[in-house]
Amino acid sequence: MTPRQNSKTPFPNPSRKNIDAIARLERDALDRRNWAERFIEKSVKFIGSIIFLLLNVGLMAAWTLINLNQIPNVKPFDRFPFGILTLIVSSEGLLLTVFVLMSQNRIMRQSEKRAHLDLQIGLLAEQELTAVVEMLHKLCEHAGVDVDSSKHAKNFGEATDVHKIAKELDEKLPPE
Repeated sequence: MTPRQNSKTPFPNPSRKNIDAIARLERDALDRRNWAERFIEKSVKFIGSIIFLLLNVGLMAAWTLINLNQIPNVKPFDRFPFGILTLIVSSEGLLLTVFVLMSQNRIMRQSEKRAHLDLQIGLLAEQELTAVVEMLHKLCEHAGVDVDSSKHAKNFGEATDVHKIAKELDEKLPPE
């Protein structure tokens, strides 16, 4: 019996391992947030909700009705053109904009880290594949199999120059 046949637990599914690793990375990123980032993200989540929209519409409608003297027994406190309401709404807009920008900055930093991780993994995979191709080429030579005529084998057996590829991409991609 092979060790695999004798084992009671099957080999873990590679996809499941990857999902678990990604989930751990995400949990770690969430755990590293400081109190301000947590507060801002909760605020942005609430700001982007229908409840927040309805609260704003309701408060503005009530403010307008009160100050247009449409509600009996309630004295207007901010006559048309509603200077206090304008100040409050402008201040709210400024704060909301800052909150959203701070949240986007954190998301952008996290996205950049993911891109760097993806690049690192891609480079490692390319290096591993290059080594495998080189070993396979040597095995073929040792076995007497002619592989020198294949251009692909020669190209894939060479290390990739990342700077050369980046320069070529810059030259060929349309300007922003």
